[in-house]
Amino acid sequence: MTQPSSPSPTATYRLQLQPDFPFAAAERAVPHLAELGVSHLHLSPVLESVPGSTHGYDVVDHTAVRAELGGERGLRQLAATARAHGLGLVVDLVPNHMAVPQPAGLNGPLWDVLRHGPASPYARWFDVDWDGGHDGRLLLPVLGGPLGDELPHFVVAADDGVLRYHEHAFPLRPGTEELPLPRLLASQWYRLAWWRLARSELNYRRFFTISELIGVRVEDPEVFDATHRTVLRLVRDGVIDGLRIDHPDGLVDPGGYLARLQEGTGGRWTVVEKILTGDERLPASWACAGTTGYDALRHIDGLFVCPQGSGRLFSHYRDFVTPLADEGGDWEETVRRAAYEVVTHDLAAEVERLVRTAARISGRAPRPGDHAPWALRQALGELLVRLPVYRPYAADPTRAATDAAMLGRAAAGARGAFRVPEEARAVDLIHDLALGRCPDEPDGDGGHGDTPDAADRADRADFAARFAQTASALHAKSVEDTAFYRYPVLLSACEVGGDPGEPALGPDAFHAYCARVQRDWPTTGTVLSTHDTKRSADVRARIAVLSECPDRWRDVLGAMAEAAVCGAGSGVDGAGPADPMVSWLAWQTAFGLGAPAGGAGAERVAPAVLKAAREAGLRTSWTEPRADYEEAVTEFVHSGPCGPLGAPLAALDAELAPFIRANVLGAALLHLTMPGVPDLYQGSERLHTALVDPDNRAPARFRPELLAELDGGAAPLDLSAEKLRLTATALRLRRRRPEWFGAAASYEPVRAEGPAADHCVAFCRSGRVVTVLTRLSLRLVETGGWWDTGLRLPPGGPWRELLTGREVPGGALVGLSELLADAPVALFAAE
Repeated sequence: MTQPSSPSPTATYRLQLQPDFPFAAAERAVPHLAELGVSHLHLSPVLESVPGSTHGYDVVDHTAVRAELGGERGLRQLAATARAHGLGLVVDLVPNHMAVPQPAGLNGPLWDVLRHGPASPYARWFDVDWDGGHDGRLLLPVLGGPLGDELPHFVVAADDGVLRYHEHAFPLRPGTEELPLPRLLASQWYRLAWWRLARSELNYRRFFTISELIGVRVEDPEVFDATHRTVLRLVRDGVIDGLRIDHPDGLVDPGGYLARLQEGTGGRWTVVEKILTGDERLPASWACAGTTGYDALRHIDGLFVCPQGSGRLFSHYRDFVTPLADEGGDWEETVRRAAYEVVTHDLAAEVERLVRTAARISGRAPRPGDHAPWALRQALGELLVRLPVYRPYAADPTRAATDAAMLGRAAAGARGAFRVPEEARAVDLIHDLALGRCPDEPDGDGGHGDTPDAADRADRADFAARFAQTASALHAKSVEDTAFYRYPVLLSACEVGGDPGEPALGPDAFHAYCARVQRDWPTTGTVLSTHDTKRSADVRARIAVLSECPDRWRDVLGAMAEAAVCGAGSGVDGAGPADPMVSWLAWQTAFGLGAPAGGAGAERVAPAVLKAAREAGLRTSWTEPRADYEEAVTEFVHSGPCGPLGAPLAALDAELAPFIRANVLGAALLHLTMPGVPDLYQGSERLHTALVDPDNRAPARFRPELLAELDGGAAPLDLSAEKLRLTATALRLRRRRPEWFGAAASYEPVRAEGPAADHCVAFCRSGRVVTVLTRLSLRLVETGGWWDTGLRLPPGGPWRELLTGREVPGGALVGLSELLADAPVALFAAE
């Protein structure tokens, strides 16, 4: 943990900047957000990006603030207005990649590399394997078809030194302007190719599997300085107060990067978008305040999932869908199959680069392994698919023992995939190289008997880094972007950082997590909704209630009989049969959104369901779409979940409304008062139901008049207003008393006493704030309510409930039926 040099935020508010919501729009929202109670605005990337981008992660120029948002002048004006209202700015930074835009000239450094090749002063910027085939050229997979078919669409503008192809433009290598077209194409520093070649032939690092985003080598000090100069200048000028670092797992050395960044910022508050899985811990050596908070999301959401009910829901799902084990019937099997598919197909180019490097290293060894490329390829795949985390950190001493043990377990399983034990030695080679060790040197000291030469050292360092980067891409694509969509048992659990195989967590696990965060990373970020969550917190809160009434969900679908299942079209090659899996997903999605039946709901649900089907890749995909299947799915959503057949969802919604309320308010209060710095996504201070992007990235809308009415004493008229009142109350308390929640604060569980104690989660911050909420409220009602379960408030006080004004003496044992008579949550303070 690294304590920031300036005060940490008490709470941040994320705004998705885009041409329809520029700096000026954010500036107009400042008075309202200051009144809400946050301390900092959290801005999506602000540097120059591809024109029209709605997210800003496709950076094209690190030296300029994005003109479409208002440029640097607009950003400085926003900062000044924010400062006048007591707010600071946190900015999202994208160090891992830049865009390969249309036209390529939008990215000046890349344009120079395309024109001059390895001799360009910018060649060191980009992660290109110039020796990875293509006659020393950079592959650009931008053509709509095979090269021969696309030749008529090329236009050579010799006077401008430009080659045009539809909306694309590429620089011509000097001296080639007058060559015949075939020779001209062959003479460039780039090879234009059919887009389908990217998965197997690409020779530059990309962001996951997105060829339009090229990896940047920020590990090079010169590249770091050039790509961070503008942002660091804005930090020094007081325009930017903190940073969010996008995708640190894509970097060669995240720890080294953060150390350099900390030096450049003077230690400003910085959080990293690191996804932790299972019991994984953030490397203690990283110079940051913590993660962006997906680990907090997992621990909050898990509290509202009933372990017994989720198991029964799985039984109903299995009866409805009848999936194969590796197609949604078993979580671990589903993940493993998805990982094999991604590592052999989507990431084939990345794996081949590792195979080439491993073969070179093996060939130099005193005792060459004589490993066939297929054996190295299989060893790589078998090791990678067995990693339970996003990536190892071979160069980080604080993770060395943990990662060595993890890779050792993975290697033991990988060896079993080889029939010939001698061929399984390829696994040992890959294992050692992934840990940064020399082959035949388990302790990693020395070389192959003699000191390794520069080429060997470079190859070994390159392999360890690329293995980790590929592992990160594999985990993201196979779990988040594939398996989550093939295992839709309880959609609220299919979230970034989540574990659909074990979706429920109890109060003890939550308290242990919070205690650890307060001890190790007290100013880490926490989130419930982001621009990347597949469903907003309130959608997940609604869906989680289904784990408490699995039989009711079964009955709702069962009453519709065959009408509950999408017919899935009448196409050929498997497109025709019914698709109960996408049907189950569609019904849960519609229930989660809670939108009234009809056009508005269908226009949001249908794209989300189609995206899920394409990501799952079982009946259609992004690269091989099946039009008849997708048309059938769209029609099903309009006529079924969001159409006339969707009436039972509305009835279920009304029946479960009190329990949805408990989940929505309970999750919000946990987020706002647990250890860490809460980040609110735009609009989530009220009831916020959003699906996967682009649905969750619409321009922000605010209700300052509603907050003013509540501040004036008006009673909340609905759940949205109730959530707004709760949010403002907690945020203002955090801002007024930052010491109760910050790095020097404390966290202590407060245990309920009685038969329904497990339905209460309560804790005390710094002896001054007590949070109380209800979990699994439907099950609580079904078992007779609170009975004589009580909660003893800590000594001191008196304790005043901030939502109602009620006072309770310190040390008093109060019945929860009385304490939570008016609402499923309570927030006490002893001021």
